[in-house]
Amino acid sequence: MEFKRNILITGGAGFIGSHVVRLFVNKYPEYRIVNLDKLTYAGNLANLKDIENAPNYVFVRADICDFDTVCRIFSEYGIDGVIHLAAESHVDRSIKDPFTFARTNVLGTLSLLQAARNSWNGDWNGKLFYHISTDEVYGALKADGGFFTEETKYDPHSPYSASKASSDHFVRSFHDTYGMPTIVTNCSNNYGPYQFPEKLIPLFINNIRHGKPLPVYGTGENVRDWLYVEDHARAIDLIFHKGKVAETYNIGGFNEWRNIDLIHVIIKTADRLLGNPEGTSEHLIKFVTDRAGHDLRYAIDSRKLKSELGWEPSLQFEEGIEKTIRWYLDNQPWMDNITSGEYEKYYDEMYNNR
Repeated sequence: MEFKRNILITGGAGFIGSHVVRLFVNKYPEYRIVNLDKLTYAGNLANLKDIENAPNYVFVRADICDFDTVCRIFSEYGIDGVIHLAAESHVDRSIKDPFTFARTNVLGTLSLLQAARNSWNGDWNGKLFYHISTDEVYGALKADGGFFTEETKYDPHSPYSASKASSDHFVRSFHDTYGMPTIVTNCSNNYGPYQFPEKLIPLFINNIRHGKPLPVYGTGENVRDWLYVEDHARAIDLIFHKGKVAETYNIGGFNEWRNIDLIHVIIKTADRLLGNPEGTSEHLIKFVTDRAGHDLRYAIDSRKLKSELGWEPSLQFEEGIEKTIRWYLDNQPWMDNITSGEYEKYYDEMYNNR
């Protein structure tokens, strides 16, 4: 079967990646979507059970740092577009193990860029390398105002954000040096279905379900902007098809929340959906020592994306958080399979027996 385009999506078994893969597979049957994922702890093919047999979908288990394998994928599938989401993304893990973050986020990105450069060999027509990054590269904002824009100076404060900042610079350098068509986007905190339960929202939903403590860094004053993951996937689709080469776009949810206020919303909503009396889980809040280098506030200005491409979030946070909590409570086997570690054993056995 001839496909109109052959798109490589890296990290497609992860949280954001699985939503992007699903959207592209379903919306563009004329495209072949190649999902490259190493299936580290945060990758789970159960996130894509509904499209795994689609005729325009291919899964390849590989490490983006394996340059020879990445080159083979470009050649075998005639890749003409890359949507690069594969990354180590948990700040706490980066503080404990910065080498892994440098390897995957920096050298892995460089591996993909060089493979694309070799494959496309200066024929940039119809090609695009689209790199998804984070607002954390910009550092921290003051509590009382200001927003990150596309012109904000980089000022990363954690090994995670430093590794993403470096990968952003490598992507832009391949455009400036070789002429490769590239786009970079920086997004705010995502939430929604299929998020790995080390992250705040699914962790707290699961802990409320089991009556476990809800650990809150410091006094919970840190502020984050929250973006529903399906809105992010829509933005990626729009930017991939209509964004301007060599541009940066910030993607934000226009939903700033102090962590402690967010936690109260999660508790109130989860208790209601679980049939608990209001306030049942409030006693589970436990304030813990703040994270090292914990940035006070992130907030994204997405006006460029709205004015140039017409994108804006479709969900208000209260609607999105209820939808999210309902999903986790309705899909408890998915959560239990992850927290027990069974999902990793299943895929390791499956691929080791091939």
